[in-house]
Amino acid sequence: MTGLARRATDTVSVLGFRLGWSAVRALPERAAYALFDRVADIAVRRGGTGVERLRSNYRKVRPELDERELDSLVHQGMRSYMRYYCEAFRLPSLSRAQIDAAVVASGDEEVRELCARGEAGVVFVGHLGNFDLGAAWSAGNLMPVTTVAERLKPEEVYQRFVAFRRSIDMDIIPLTGGADPFHGLLAAARAGGRLIALAADRDLTQGGVEVDLLGHRARMAKGPAVLSLMTGAPLYAARIWYEPARRGEGLGGYRTRIEFSGRLVPRVEGTTAVRAADLVQQCADHIAVTIREHTSSWHMLQRVFVDDLDAPASPAASAPIASASASAASGVPSARRPGATP
Repeated sequence: MTGLARRATDTVSVLGFRLGWSAVRALPERAAYALFDRVADIAVRRGGTGVERLRSNYRKVRPELDERELDSLVHQGMRSYMRYYCEAFRLPSLSRAQIDAAVVASGDEEVRELCARGEAGVVFVGHLGNFDLGAAWSAGNLMPVTTVAERLKPEEVYQRFVAFRRSIDMDIIPLTGGADPFHGLLAAARAGGRLIALAADRDLTQGGVEVDLLGHRARMAKGPAVLSLMTGAPLYAARIWYEPARRGEGLGGYRTRIEFSGRLVPRVEGTTAVRAADLVQQCADHIAVTIREHTSSWHMLQRVFVDDLDAPASPAASAPIASASASAASGVPSARRPGATP
């Protein structure tokens, strides 16, 4: 891409973010969600790298579906994915009451005990549901969330994205342009009083862990497990998915459900690497239930399965938003919203 073309693309990106954080928030709720449904419908009709990758991933975890059923699931998945976008743009203008009414949590008793003691916890999350809405809910009901953010280009987009995350009381550690992000995560875990939530169901490093995911080998990041083992901060896995809400509840007809595991501890003895691998498998087993039962909430538009990783890479599809991400050097996971991608 030439310098002129890159500047033009950057300008479009900035304008798109400005539009999202202003015009989309100004729309009535129903109109906003209908707009993003339309975007999803167009994306599915056009196809492309992200949509085809979503289809491939869904085919692996739902092998019983015929092609027509798979088509329908991919369509639902893209609408769910665009719902995330819509909520991300509108989230800074939501009241605490609206956020609380849009999230239902279970299994969070141990995390609440951590909160009462002022300690930190580490949470392994997947590219499931709405991570940002869950973080906003946590800030008001459990503890503020710390994560690592990828430095997007252009810089203005990154700064706006970070400002949005901080507006919902999410502490952002930059992936690049500062100190080693893993050191920042270590400091946060040792300081206490925060949940360190890292999306780790996809590994961008050469140091990830190979796990079984619904009968297929997949690579996941080991950052949350290593962070827990190094600091003693308890590790949990969280399932997050969308479910229909009753009329007048939720956001755009849906609410976000979060289900925490109990504290995960190594089931094996050995080195840190051996124990971390066991913890990552436990995390994979926990979120696999949601991937199987609420597949359309799994917004995995990028490669995650080992047999796909061995194939020649193709250019990633473009995306207006990226979520949390992590350090390749330290094995901290990517939370970039994948594919077509937040």
